[in-house]
Amino acid sequence: MSPAPAAWRRWRRWMQVQFFMKLEIEALTWDQGLRPDPGISSTQPPGSYWPFDEGLKRGVFINDSDGNTLIGKVWPGLTAFPDFSSPDTQEWWFNNLQRFYSQVPFNGVWIDMNEPSNFLDGSLKGCAETDLDSPPYTPGVLGGTLRSKTLCASALQKSSSHYNIHSMYGLMEAKATSSALKRILGKRPFVISRSTFPSQGLYSGHWLGDNRSQWKDLYTSIAGMLTFNLLGIPLVGADICGFGGDTTEELCVRWTQLGAFYPFTRNHNSMDQKAQDPTAFSPVARTAMKEVLLLRYSLFPFLYTLFHHAHANGHTVARPLLFEFPTDEQTYSVDKQFLLGRGLLVTPVLEAGVTSVEGYFPKGLWYDFYTGDSLVSSGEKIQLKAPLDKINLHMREETIIPLQRPNTTLWVSSGQPLHLVCALSRGGLAEGRLYWDDGETVDTYENDQYAYIRFRVEQNMMTSEVLHSHVEATYITVETVSFYGVKTEPVKVTVNSQEATFSYRTNQVLTVIDLGLNLSQNFTISWK
Repeated sequence: MSPAPAAWRRWRRWMQVQFFMKLEIEALTWDQGLRPDPGISSTQPPGSYWPFDEGLKRGVFINDSDGNTLIGKVWPGLTAFPDFSSPDTQEWWFNNLQRFYSQVPFNGVWIDMNEPSNFLDGSLKGCAETDLDSPPYTPGVLGGTLRSKTLCASALQKSSSHYNIHSMYGLMEAKATSSALKRILGKRPFVISRSTFPSQGLYSGHWLGDNRSQWKDLYTSIAGMLTFNLLGIPLVGADICGFGGDTTEELCVRWTQLGAFYPFTRNHNSMDQKAQDPTAFSPVARTAMKEVLLLRYSLFPFLYTLFHHAHANGHTVARPLLFEFPTDEQTYSVDKQFLLGRGLLVTPVLEAGVTSVEGYFPKGLWYDFYTGDSLVSSGEKIQLKAPLDKINLHMREETIIPLQRPNTTLWVSSGQPLHLVCALSRGGLAEGRLYWDDGETVDTYENDQYAYIRFRVEQNMMTSEVLHSHVEATYITVETVSFYGVKTEPVKVTVNSQEATFSYRTNQVLTVIDLGLNLSQNFTISWK
């Protein structure tokens, strides 16, 4: 039995994942999720449907310009729409989620159709002819009118007319949902929303909406992911393999490879399409998908640290190359590659029927993530081998990435030992950070309930320095460390001044094994 129950519970409720034998792959998500749309059915017999009956009693729904409950139409049929700008509605929303949780416990909420979407134009009765519903200037919106497939602009909400706060509907629902989950679970909330607005990254993540099982949608998902990172919503990704239409095996493998590096990873498609989980394909495809998902799990400590930096400092998790190389004008148009953090370059295959891919490498020293083979670039495009079972990953010099031995779920993986990969510069330098906490407590950073470790390499010595200590770090050990770019084979390696077992390959990769170093304690590794 583990001596660290808290460590084994890490992320179980917030981000637990099981894959391979499930119908959907939902990495960085919940083990049981709830998907409520905002439209509340208004046609049930009086007294039989608490959400609508109680909502009418409390006056939580949006009204039309005459002051009556606005009725539209969504999946349940005729519906009323909660006014999330009202504190009364937020409390009613909490009560609804709490009542449902008492019957079916859930760990996260996926809020959809919250633009708000409406199958009617405006309402069942149409819209009043006002300057709000028919303004002097109408932007180029769907249907050519403000009411098209949404609510009347003249509809009345607690804080203002719908005209003034239409674009904030998803934000207000996300805020109410996040608050409700904190109260219900007593842990970090997990919310994924379709509609977004600036500042929403504080309350929810986002998926890029209904896409198609097409190669062009695979390609454009990169721009969407990077855009939302720039907008302060780093937990974002597209529906892997496509939502609408039937995918192909090759497309689904390539999309799974790319999607494993979305900050939010989810394979999701429409009910009337062919199955696209890994088990629906050949053994070769299944293996390729499984391996890249395991790779994602192994990158969990790295990704978690990037999310901490996004939370604490507003950094991006996925970022365009131009962010790291602003003086290299050739990076300005790169939209088929991206970086995770400052140092992991992802070069996916985005076309059918190819076994190689062209990638741009800014000037400097890069290393193949898998092998440690070095690549010196003058700032040029390079052709890379890309068989179906591989996505190209490269580490930037002066980078240290913490990895973890992967397992079938993040819950299990998060208790596994660490493997540190150090990509040295020509001068032998590298640096990286690791943030670690219990994965579920609210505001661990703000309340000093976390560990923060800095790894540095210089002058043939690696140091691990605990900048902020916490008990969670005592549950994790460092098992192995690999150094890419060690120019000369060492004659001796020492760990805390004691000789250690190591190996050295001809591609200048030094690996030190069987370390068993506690993450909560400073240590050194040096070689001569």
